[in-house]
Amino acid sequence: MKLKLFFLLSLIICIHTHAQSYIFGTITAEEGHEITDVNVINIRTDEMVVSNSDGHFMISGRVGDELRFVKAGHERLNKKVSEIDIQSPMEVSLARMTIQIPEVEVKQGLTGNLKIDSKSYNKPKKVEKLIADIDRYLIKKTDPRILAAKPGEFVQPKGEGFVIGSVKNKWDDIDLMNYVKASLGESYFTDLKIEKPQIDHFIFYVLAGGFERKKILKYGYCSDADLYRFQRFVLTRISSYRAPQTQR
Repeated sequence: MKLKLFFLLSLIICIHTHAQSYIFGTITAEEGHEITDVNVINIRTDEMVVSNSDGHFMISGRVGDELRFVKAGHERLNKKVSEIDIQSPMEVSLARMTIQIPEVEVKQGLTGNLKIDSKSYNKPKKVEKLIADIDRYLIKKTDPRILAAKPGEFVQPKGEGFVIGSVKNKWDDIDLMNYVKASLGESYFTDLKIEKPQIDHFIFYVLAGGFERKKILKYGYCSDADLYRFQRFVLTRISSYRAPQTQR
């Protein structure tokens, strides 16, 4: 009887030790405000969740698991789950990523006057001659008889102007792909089990899946909100990308 009781007690302790728990937590920035749309990944199980609008997250795990926190524009953070993290909410703080802008050397101050500033640079003689010819041409007054219609020619009546065609976009999909990859970092995609040689292909796959980007391409500007929208769209496309070609 004692042997059976000892065996049952040992089994309960073993089950309790290896039981799966849930880790709750709050993610904040250095300034103290909550951060939304942070990818929280359990390295052991490959499970991934996203923090809500209050910066809260819940993910399954146990003591000793390593959680990875990934957010565009912030330093990536890895944190091991302790016994305290199981008993009470985990507090996570993400630091903003420092972007260093290369220095631009200005040899001398510019006045804003093209003729004055151009004298500060050594121009080839052909360029100097061309500038001089243009100046002489602009000084001359055009005889209005040159522009007058000849007898029998059709004259276009005057009226309000109009625009033909659409304005050319400042970006194309390749520009957007390069920006997304640089902003999110390769580690964001490798954490999603996308191999480095396949990152460009995967981004184009997401864009081709219906990601709205007309304004981004038109103005050549991708905001933080657009990046968050791209990350949410990735979560809807990652499963079909991993599926066999015949199932896509």
